[in-house]
Amino acid sequence: MKQHLLLLTAVFIAVTINAQTKKNNMFTVKPFTINVPQTVLDDLQNRLRQTRWPDAPENIGWKYGTDPVFLQKLVAYWQNGYDWRKQEAALNQFPQFTVEIDSLTIHFLHIKSKNPNAKPLLLSHGWPDCFYRFYKVIPLLTDDYDLVIPSIPGFGFSSHVALTDDGTAKVFATLMKDVLGYKTFLAAGGDMGSGITKSVANLYPENVIAIHLTDVGYPNGSEDWSTMSKAEQEFGQFIQQWWYREGAYSMLHATKPQTQAYGLNDSPAGLASWIVEKFSTWGSPGGTIEDHFTNDELLTNIMIYWVSQTINSSMRAYAVGAFQQLASAQKVNTPTGVAVFPGDAPTPIEWAQRKTNVKRFTAMETGGHFAALEAPELWVKEVNAFFKSDAVK
Repeated sequence: MKQHLLLLTAVFIAVTINAQTKKNNMFTVKPFTINVPQTVLDDLQNRLRQTRWPDAPENIGWKYGTDPVFLQKLVAYWQNGYDWRKQEAALNQFPQFTVEIDSLTIHFLHIKSKNPNAKPLLLSHGWPDCFYRFYKVIPLLTDDYDLVIPSIPGFGFSSHVALTDDGTAKVFATLMKDVLGYKTFLAAGGDMGSGITKSVANLYPENVIAIHLTDVGYPNGSEDWSTMSKAEQEFGQFIQQWWYREGAYSMLHATKPQTQAYGLNDSPAGLASWIVEKFSTWGSPGGTIEDHFTNDELLTNIMIYWVSQTINSSMRAYAVGAFQQLASAQKVNTPTGVAVFPGDAPTPIEWAQRKTNVKRFTAMETGGHFAALEAPELWVKEVNAFFKSDAVK
């Protein structure tokens, strides 16, 4: 019932926003509904049926990448059990909009709280997820916050243009301040969303009250190790080894994204393989991918990439931001809460303090890289504990 009410308010919100913004004729907010043409779904089914599977060593599991047994089962369910129209309808219960900012179409969810004292909260996702990362936490947050959940440029239903963290931060700040009229706001994110959130805080310190992050960035070898604590040095060594073991995807994205894009944009099984391997590797330790995510959740996230054809532009975001000096890499002076989930890199508090103005630091007991999706109650509890604390004025 709550989500149905959210849908009914979508048009009203859009009218209100336009009334606020038409005064200067700068922005026009349009209600948005996800409605994938049936021809796209029919084509998808044909491609799935014609998948040409590669060979694989027997019982290899996830050792060399995506488990072939798991992926074949997932694709079979995609063909015979998964219902996109059901998932589409569920997503459309949330008020969604588009607006043109700097010649880019920005897709965003905007869910206003009934609480007159609610604070605006900007939520930024990462890769290889999308705005869908936050779908479980929306009902848990709307009592206290006006939620704004955009699709990063290059992702989902935003324009197929990749921007740096700073570029996205400027677009999101315009959305919050000038389109929606929030002169001050809170911000939170993880993965790529952490970088965007840090950029927003550094570029617009007068507007951002506080931020919450699930990662703060990583040592890159340029640090003066003599100034680093033992815990930070061990963290740096861990990150170096992690890049050797797991970082190939990032180097490919940062250097040759176009090369991969042909196959991933053409083959749904290939796209699924590229994405689900990260959900398996980066999820909460212990158990299997199926213990942490349902097949519907995995496929809905993949479907948003497939129907929007944004895998290339999403990967290209790594390339446009590589080897640049960005505000996201600078220390954040805005009050910051940090929650480190065990499926993520084991960030020590000393490193978090080096990168941000830490006011709350919590080593979480469970959860992984996609914490808002796999451990929504824990993530919300931690976000609330910080944003409602005396450190946030």
